[in-house]
Amino acid sequence: MALLFAVILTAENFKGTKFFRAAIYLPNVVSAVAMGAMWLNYVYNPEFGLLHKTLSAIGLEEASRIQWTGPGYRFWAMLAAYCFGMVGYHMLIFISGIEQVPKDYYDAALIDGANAIKRFFNITLPFIRGVTRTNIVMWTVFTVGFFVWGQLFSPVNLSNDTVAPMNYMYQIVFGAAAAANIVRDSGAGAAVGVTMMIMVVLVFLATSFIVRKDDSEM
Repeated sequence: MALLFAVILTAENFKGTKFFRAAIYLPNVVSAVAMGAMWLNYVYNPEFGLLHKTLSAIGLEEASRIQWTGPGYRFWAMLAAYCFGMVGYHMLIFISGIEQVPKDYYDAALIDGANAIKRFFNITLPFIRGVTRTNIVMWTVFTVGFFVWGQLFSPVNLSNDTVAPMNYMYQIVFGAAAAANIVRDSGAGAAVGVTMMIMVVLVFLATSFIVRKDDSEM
């Protein structure tokens, strides 16, 4: 989604580029706590939430009665809310890379009769390989943590739908919120922290291996 928005908003004939860039990036400025509370109270609310009202208005009554923050749906609800808040951040990184591509390549492609799809796969995508690699690594760092969103969607005890490595580390070090006896296991927490670091390093190595050529080598 971030790459799609970046390509659309860097098109020469697109109107209102500045407005849409600001509008898509705006959710990233809002704190994760406020963003999560908005989705929980005003989007996923089963009585007056936006999703409930929209599904009811188009005749999907059965879907409108689904408890989107309940078991089985909570992960996807949390993921949708997270992507809504973060897509603007990664979009700006892609835009910065696309705007560095020399315009001469696009002009030559237009003269040769290449359409937008061919220009994207043969010019834009090869030139932003380094930016794509950076975005993947940054996305991995953010999602490995994912602490605030997991706590918001499961404020008492984490469930299988919301547990992430950082949430699990916090729980085993400081104990669950509803636990009568808190058992602290700092050793296991440190092991989780090291595992998170290894995950990020492996993703970085994998992307560096797959995306070998940098923009300057094109």
